Amino acid sequence: MSFLSPIYSRVIQCPEEAKFPIVALLITKAAKTQQRRQSSLSLCLNALFSASLLTASLFSLSADVNASALTLDNKLLPKSDSEVMTLKPVVYQIFTRLYGNKNPTNKPWGTIADNGVGKFNDINDIALNSIKDLGVTHVWYTGVPHHALIGDYSAIGVSTNDPDVVKGRAGSPYAVKDYYNVNPDLAVNPANRLAEFEALIARTHHHGLKVIIDIVPNHVARHYQSVNKPQGVRDFGEDDDTSLEYAKNNNFYYVVDKVDVNNGSEGAKGQAHAFEVPSLPAGLKPLGGEAHPLSDGKFNEFPAKWTGNGSRLAKPDANDWYETVKINYGVRPDGTYDFPRLPANFATLTQAQHYAFWQQHLAELPSSWIKFNQIAQYWLAKGVDGFRYDMAEMVPVEFWSYLNSQIKHTNPDAFILAEVYNPNLYRDYIQLGKMDYLYDKVDLYDTLKAVMAGKTSTANIAADQEKVQDIESHMLHFLENHDEQRIGNAAFLAALHTNKPTATQAVNPHYALPAMVVSATIGTSPTLVYFGQEVGEAAIDNPGFGHASRTSIFDYVGVPAHQRWMNNGKFDGGQSTLKEVTLRAYYQKLLNLSTGKNVPALLGEYYSLDAANRSAQTATMDTHGSATGYDDSTFAFVRFERFEEDTTNKTSQKLIIVNNFNQTQAKPLSLKLPKPLIDQWQLTDGTYPLKDLLEDNKAQLVVKQGEGQVQMQLAPLSSAIFELED
Repeated sequence: MSFLSPIYSRVIQCPEEAKFPIVALLITKAAKTQQRRQSSLSLCLNALFSASLLTASLFSLSADVNASALTLDNKLLPKSDSEVMTLKPVVYQIFTRLYGNKNPTNKPWGTIADNGVGKFNDINDIALNSIKDLGVTHVWYTGVPHHALIGDYSAIGVSTNDPDVVKGRAGSPYAVKDYYNVNPDLAVNPANRLAEFEALIARTHHHGLKVIIDIVPNHVARHYQSVNKPQGVRDFGEDDDTSLEYAKNNNFYYVVDKVDVNNGSEGAKGQAHAFEVPSLPAGLKPLGGEAHPLSDGKFNEFPAKWTGNGSRLAKPDANDWYETVKINYGVRPDGTYDFPRLPANFATLTQAQHYAFWQQHLAELPSSWIKFNQIAQYWLAKGVDGFRYDMAEMVPVEFWSYLNSQIKHTNPDAFILAEVYNPNLYRDYIQLGKMDYLYDKVDLYDTLKAVMAGKTSTANIAADQEKVQDIESHMLHFLENHDEQRIGNAAFLAALHTNKPTATQAVNPHYALPAMVVSATIGTSPTLVYFGQEVGEAAIDNPGFGHASRTSIFDYVGVPAHQRWMNNGKFDGGQSTLKEVTLRAYYQKLLNLSTGKNVPALLGEYYSLDAANRSAQTATMDTHGSATGYDDSTFAFVRFERFEEDTTNKTSQKLIIVNNFNQTQAKPLSLKLPKPLIDQWQLTDGTYPLKDLLEDNKAQLVVKQGEGQVQMQLAPLSSAIFELED
């Protein structure tokens, strides 16, 4: 799929279309564009990073800390009791089709027989123990709802799919064809696939983990047909008036010409246009050009529907999401709304108040709203604990207020994560749309990636955190997911150095550890880890429709580094390299710390040390007469428990977190803790021991004349989480 250039071109072609909400999608979504377009963008990273850059102390790890989580936080601002949750989540994203696959063949465009496929049953108690040990609290099972794919399941009553409107052989998990059942590829017995997933839900819960699945509200597969929908539920489009481009209760938009009523044509029908398969380049031909009975360059759809990314062409472009069709939420083609609007003051109202508002307006809601609530309620009843919403900003905020308040009415603890990339819309989707969490992609992820590439200063990390200070606890942090390039692939950083990356070889993923420490500890928001990230998966293969640098979501493939850790189902790292085992141990220790279960300061306040140390660094010498060492590859902040006004306990935990992003140079640092912080911590002049909870760095805090100083030496790519021992 592609997101940007086709949308932009359509806006230029038709000024009226520019009013449609689809154009709110930002250029900053380039990473997802490349995953769905799958054009090969990768460049050589000049040198592999050596494990010798890391000190041995980096690997003296223990995993004694357990975790499970949820919390909220604001920088140096008091929090009401109602805002303070227990612990913060660690979300582990599993691409379900790939996770349990033990077949290492990875033949391009390979079938299940060639390359294998993971099953629900592969995620057994041993696997779940391994996941739990990482500090995970929630498992996001990606690709569960039944989506379009090439396999033949007609024997169990499932219609076949035309390869001309399926991406890859395994299909896109975001082209759902039946929301009331699951992908038959994932079941040992496809006829019993729903029961097998229900058993996985039960196993996951047994291990104290929560279950998240995808809902894709903006679009469905070109041929949506549920064979398992509950009684009384109607398919998308089943009751549409296809003679109209738009009607409020149509589920789809249709490519039907408008009629000029001013010329006496009132009551006449516009001309409808048949769908045409896009002209595809050789690299995107169905099944790589392999012959198939249904692959003839044609797909019967009349009238043509608008394509998932909003294209109104009967023949979409190759870069459009041509395998999907856009859902109508009561947004007219001119961009105006055909549903009740939320009053502005609802940004401050509760979920329950939003629920009550929509209960008064049920008769006015478009059909698609009701259908997606039926879907969500169906899965909640199956035991699913939450949802990740694909491309949520392409759907009106009012719909999210309705759906999320319905979900929270059923399960107040449901976990709701949304893919939104426009920072100007963050607060609307959180406060009006009642999302729990949004991706912090455009700011923190992009900045950390640029810092790792040496393209920007660490000062921008503090600036990013400041931007979202009021909503920080809602911004989920990550370094990998299914849309992004793998850290262990050279293209991850090389793309920032040139517009023409050429190589996708594996590199040492340890260079990202300081970024991971910052991502996991800077705030109280959840942390997301994509399976294989913790063992440095590099995604160097070109598996078919997908390309190297991202683990393909369209093909049947194995994930080599993960397969080595999986060790034929033992999940013990028995085939892993020493680097992979060491990396996973680091992730395990960090993630367990990050939840705050045994490190409550990580659930508390945040205070940046960046500005104070940059000002000291520009003076070259600090007040104690030594060079500070703080520069654009260094980042430091503190986390601490907030003192309640009526408490007499002065032993609340205080952490000093310092990171060296430099890949080759050790950093002798003289870190300054400014007087306002020392005053807030109520520290008197003296020397305070510090204990590194993450690695084995040594330091102490000296307070003199009300100002703090920490002398330390950080190895290349090293981080410290110093606990102040009062």
